[in-house]
Amino acid sequence: MKINYQRELDKIIEGLVGQVPRLLIHSCCAPCSSYVLEYLSEYFKITVLYYNPNIFPEDEFSKRLEEQKRLVSEMKFKNPVEVTETGYVPDEFYDAVRGLENEPEGGARCEKCFRIRLGRTAEIAKERNFDYFTTTLSISPLKNADMLNQIGKEISEKYGVKYLYSDFKKKNGYKRSIELSKEYGLYRQNYCGCVYSRKESTKA
Repeated sequence: MKINYQRELDKIIEGLVGQVPRLLIHSCCAPCSSYVLEYLSEYFKITVLYYNPNIFPEDEFSKRLEEQKRLVSEMKFKNPVEVTETGYVPDEFYDAVRGLENEPEGGARCEKCFRIRLGRTAEIAKERNFDYFTTTLSISPLKNADMLNQIGKEISEKYGVKYLYSDFKKKNGYKRSIELSKEYGLYRQNYCGCVYSRKESTKA
């Protein structure tokens, strides 16, 4: 039976009466985080984690990071939102996906990439005593929300930190992210991030 992850998120939010938990959100870029932050900052104190060893090249990594910081500095939130980063560590991505270089987008290579990013997010969430962790990735129509939430569930059990289920493209989330990107003049890249997705995007 297919799980409605937006409904699962609604249930969690409904149970937060009188509480404002701390949430660590992995973000791939400012456009994807825009709606997610607008939405979740109503209910959580948020730290945005920019951990993306998959992004190629380094100047693309830096450009996305600066846009993420700018967005958070310019948006208005009910509860505090801040940004933290891990630096550029591409070897962590290449080590994880070795042997999967020729996999299609959305396949086994992407699953490995999701796992390392969510794993690191959960690790930091545990170290810093966050109540929940999640990722902005499910806002993209090109990302498999079922896969992301299943990985999040497994990693949550491993680290003992609650995973915030999501399918942020629901409730017109993706549409709203496009509107916010225009409102704040955000740089929107034309590929997911890694060198392999970049090659895909440049194919005729």
